[in-house]
Amino acid sequence: MIMYEVSTIYASDQQGMAQVEKLLAQEGLQRDKNLDYSCGIFNDQGELIATGSAFHNSLRCFAVSREHQGEGLLNTIVTHLLEVEQSRGYFSLYLCTKPQSAAFFGTLGFYEIARVGEKLVFMENDAQGLTRYLQQLQQETAAVFPDHKWPASAAAIVLNANPLTKGHLHLIHTAAANTPLLHIFLVREDLSFFPYADRRQIVTAAIKDLPNVILHDTGSYLISSATFPGYFLKESSLISRTHAALDCQLFARIAAALQIKHRYVGAEPFSEVTALYNTALQQELPPLGINLHVIPRKKQDGVPISASQVRQLLQSPQPFQEDLWKKLTALLPTASLNFLKTAAAQPILEKLVQAQEVVHH
Repeated sequence: MIMYEVSTIYASDQQGMAQVEKLLAQEGLQRDKNLDYSCGIFNDQGELIATGSAFHNSLRCFAVSREHQGEGLLNTIVTHLLEVEQSRGYFSLYLCTKPQSAAFFGTLGFYEIARVGEKLVFMENDAQGLTRYLQQLQQETAAVFPDHKWPASAAAIVLNANPLTKGHLHLIHTAAANTPLLHIFLVREDLSFFPYADRRQIVTAAIKDLPNVILHDTGSYLISSATFPGYFLKESSLISRTHAALDCQLFARIAAALQIKHRYVGAEPFSEVTALYNTALQQELPPLGINLHVIPRKKQDGVPISASQVRQLLQSPQPFQEDLWKKLTALLPTASLNFLKTAAAQPILEKLVQAQEVVHH
């Protein structure tokens, strides 16, 4: 039996990455743009015959040359990636795969969490991971409504809030006024200009006077790099549509645990990815017993307010200059404005000034 060695393929290795893309293409796959580690097995001629990659705590982009399938190469690749992930401090791991490959990954300790027809299966290496997350959400709700006596028909909003705008706040107030209990799920992934901890601080301050609103984080189960990488980086529409549908399936599991019957989203005139996501919600959620409410965007001077618009203004080296601050004040709630004046905001402002692109496509 041939013993194959797994080699790291660095992002700077153009020849190696070209081989990765070629091998993936042979299996009808595209190389994910969200990768922070790749590896492969090469034959004696230097040809790539097996590959796999990772991004944060998710495994992706597996392929084995057809001439070498059945030799255990994929098992070798996955074992290597598991060791790499553990060395990087990731122990709860996720992957998306084709349905026909799900049984194989099951033999390696992964469990199916959700699937999108015959297109995609979402798996986790912890059989109780989603169950614990749902229990956490129930406990957070029970802290406000003891003994699980919360309303039988709650609503939900999923926010990134990068940063929180008056548009977001309008959506929150609209939903909160039309439901006895509103769950806000704040995107936990730290792939935005404003880190999760800062976004949570801002949102917490903004909703403190709304007694029927509970704030949760999304964990790895909603709009994360594992479930919906296209939300954070431009990808093909097919990939984004499939992952958006997966996100809906996972949200339905959460909705069932919290008796959520309604979901509120803002109309999306700017971001192609978010508009695609809203379309997926309209198609996927009603058959699952969840009503979708699309709320018109709050406008300022006739233009819908967006976080991208705010980030563009913050790209100025002098965001606190009087005229610019006046524009920001028209777009941002007090909680966001107060945060921008703190020392914690300075690294974010510097990052925005240096960024080439701040618009969410």
